[in-house]
Amino acid sequence: MDTVNIFENYDKLPKLEGCTPAELAAAIADILDAKKGGDVKVLHVGEKTVLADYFVVCSGNSNTQIKALADEVEYRIGTRGVDPAHVEGRDNGSWSILDYSSVIVHVFSRDARDFYKLEKLWGDAQEVKLSEASDKE
Repeated sequence: MDTVNIFENYDKLPKLEGCTPAELAAAIADILDAKKGGDVKVLHVGEKTVLADYFVVCSGNSNTQIKALADEVEYRIGTRGVDPAHVEGRDNGSWSILDYSSVIVHVFSRDARDFYKLEKLWGDAQEVKLSEASDKE
């Protein structure tokens, strides 16, 4: 099976400025999935909270991978014209959060993900499958 490199010609993709929260969440989830983020999930939380419309959650296997995943999202989404409003936990090694206002990205170590249990906390939020995330809204 041939692996598709989503980063080939990435700089030629359309800008994300003015995109819908669903489009932004899908682009972020695609990046995390392509960079081997573990158990990537997109949660539609917009009807449950004013914090954001979507949470994108994934796990990294090491401190290095957690940082690399967060850095890759920030870089790749930035090249498409959208920068995070706030970044937290960049240097702590067990989690990192990128706040894009309508989309909040959570990159956790497996232990931190088990501890914070965001999927359980937001259990009534609709999970958007990665294959469907691009088609949402």
